Amino acid sequence: MSAGRAAQELALKRGEFDLAVHLGLISAEYSTGGRPRIRREEIDRLRAMDGFPGTLRVKVRTAGTAEGAQLLGISPGRFTGLARIGCVSPVAFYLNRYRAVVWLYLVDELVAFAAREPELLTGRSPVGMRTMLEAGSDRRARNWRSRRIDRLLSRTEDPWIRAAVQASTLDPVQLAEVVDDPYERAYLARVRPDPAFGRPGSISGREAMGHLMLADDPDEILWCRVRLGMELDRARETRPAPRPGHGPGLGPVPEQAQVAARDPGRGGARSGGGRWLLDRIGLGRRRSRDR
Repeated sequence: MSAGRAAQELALKRGEFDLAVHLGLISAEYSTGGRPRIRREEIDRLRAMDGFPGTLRVKVRTAGTAEGAQLLGISPGRFTGLARIGCVSPVAFYLNRYRAVVWLYLVDELVAFAAREPELLTGRSPVGMRTMLEAGSDRRARNWRSRRIDRLLSRTEDPWIRAAVQASTLDPVQLAEVVDDPYERAYLARVRPDPAFGRPGSISGREAMGHLMLADDPDEILWCRVRLGMELDRARETRPAPRPGHGPGLGPVPEQAQVAARDPGRGGARSGGGRWLLDRIGLGRRRSRDR
């Protein structure tokens, strides 16, 4: 059944349902566009759980900064500081009426953090924490992206969808440097999962959410490029991206093409490992142009 119908059957608000699916609490099947479909057997399993629907709601209960700070018995400022340095990581977000990002945290994770690190909740903040905050550190968006990517990858073994998940973190310029074939980029865009939680009602809202999806720190961007290159290699070895005149059913890539995909420079062994990696993620070409 559709997500909306399943949410009604499980007595969940749509946001609670989306989060439960994202966390793997509700098993779902996905269409090419990433829309979840829920089997009747899964609905029956969840409805038969002890304490339904309360037990499921508790697992997806979230809190914003003010409520989270109150829950931990600390000030909102201290809570924000802990979130900025990555002690607690957001699981979802929404845009308020000013299109500002409001981060949400799982209550279960906040309670677990308080029990695990009570010394961070009282007294003077540790020197390391103060140093990171003074330097402007803010890992909330990055940690949210990382959690989202890991969950999306856990849903599928299809190499092209996995590559599309990795590609979703790079802007068009970065993506084109790693994936220089326009047909491959088009295919990655086609099989890419839904972008994020929330349903912004304006173009500016969609733009704000789209910006939040993209890696913005140099080392995060580099890591995303490396991971995309690795997933893309696996995808090319499995089957080529569709091209004009080809149907959806594509067989495995011939062995010679697999060799070429593993080593774009020549059909033999990889030479110059570091240089090969730079070329593979598009940085080798950039360095050549810079010279």
